[in-house]
Amino acid sequence: MLIQYIAEYLEYLQAERGLAQNTIDAYRRDLTDFCDYLCTTYSIDDFESIKRIYINSFIKELHDKNYSMTSVTRKIAAIRGWFRWLFSIDVISQDPSLGVELPKLTKRLPKVMSVSEIETILKNNLTTIETAVLELLYGAGLRVSELAGLELNNIELKARYVRCIGKGSKERIIPIGEKAQKAVLKYLKERELIVKRCRLETKQLFLKENGHPVTRQDVYVFIRKQGELLKKHISPHTLRHSFATHMLENGADLRVVQELLGHSDVSTTQLYTHVSKKRLKEVYFSINN
Repeated sequence: MLIQYIAEYLEYLQAERGLAQNTIDAYRRDLTDFCDYLCTTYSIDDFESIKRIYINSFIKELHDKNYSMTSVTRKIAAIRGWFRWLFSIDVISQDPSLGVELPKLTKRLPKVMSVSEIETILKNNLTTIETAVLELLYGAGLRVSELAGLELNNIELKARYVRCIGKGSKERIIPIGEKAQKAVLKYLKERELIVKRCRLETKQLFLKENGHPVTRQDVYVFIRKQGELLKKHISPHTLRHSFATHMLENGADLRVVQELLGHSDVSTTQLYTHVSKKRLKEVYFSINN
């Protein structure tokens, strides 16, 4: 019974709220874990038996198993959202998650790379597709899921912009520089050969040699390897952080950077101003010591 309503809730989130597939998948795991816990620990399989004390007990177990605060917060948010929805459609008469608070997360400054580090990666023996991927991740500040989801009609090389679908199915248009334009143009010639050789009919922009679409995991592996060469732990999101930080360091308006990143709240973007100031101090003291 509980599992049935998880599926319906996820359909609602996808259709009505437009949440990204990655978020839907995470919520599915979170709610399934919660229901499995209720069933195995308290033999509960109906909504009327669920009390707030059981939700708190589940949260305590997460802490005991050393789940990160980010994971715990997301699981609580998934549970609260699910019960709010169940209450709104009259499946339950009372919401047992009322009063369950989200833990306050300490905002950590995002890790960024220097321009010279990015230039070092670009000077490595990269393939045509790797160069195009790197130029778009850094040059347009794309999320890895946005990059992997790009299709041919999402990129306009003459006008030099890329159109992507971000969180909440929100579309945004991001200008790209000449280097990114040339890198993608060069890759497209290679892509034509792959399409002909594999006899494909696909709009997917980034394709591997075997004709399969480039996945998020493929990009993670590529970026992680480049970080190892620098003796630095980096991910595709590090390039997005670097894009935002470098934009602000070079005088870009905060609201413009917010639009380019697709942040719904400017306070999220504002975090990069602290990164910029921290980096400026580091440069200053390295010169004057």
